Amino acid sequence: MFARLFLALIPQAHPLGCGLGTAMRNPRDSHLPRCLTVQRAAVVALLWLLAGTAGFATRAAWASTDYDDIDRLLRARDPVAALARADQALAERPGDPQLQFMRATALSEAGRTDEALAALQRLTQVFPELPEPHNNLAVLYAARGDLEGARASLEMALRLHPDYATALANLGDVQARLALRAWEQARRLDARLSPRIDPKMSRVREALAPAPPRQ
Repeated sequence: MFARLFLALIPQAHPLGCGLGTAMRNPRDSHLPRCLTVQRAAVVALLWLLAGTAGFATRAAWASTDYDDIDRLLRARDPVAALARADQALAERPGDPQLQFMRATALSEAGRTDEALAALQRLTQVFPELPEPHNNLAVLYAARGDLEGARASLEMALRLHPDYATALANLGDVQARLALRAWEQARRLDARLSPRIDPKMSRVREALAPAPPRQ
């Protein structure tokens, strides 16, 4: 029921070393960014780079190469290789939030959902200013049917960044699913409500249906 909860792939601002398309392609077609966006992630991602000025350009180039490599593997739908590449880079830079975030993405795409959840939860604790981990947590919660958890995570993402378009779109989808759940329960409790509820449910289900493939 929740496999198609988030449908469209919404581009974000240019992410750190990951190209313009930040939505993670996965079996659920979720609004799940692959990278942290520049406006918020650049500062924390640069903390380890700026630990000393010596070798800054070289370290920055290494970071960009790592991000590009992992992103390329994710786009090729090879999460196992992406995870190995992320682990390799994190061995050198364990405090890099972008690498941690991309590793969580690889875990999710590899079907290691519990580990992905744990990794994203750690990111929200270590880097509480970043909204993207909260958005990605919401996608995983929703895939498990935990719509209340998904809503709470999205609301936190939007408190951190009110103009976060992907989180707003996801919150709309979650609220629509919650509305369907409430209407279904109301109809079970009182069948006389069906004439009032059924047309609404049909319209919402139609809105949430996946778009036809592009020709």
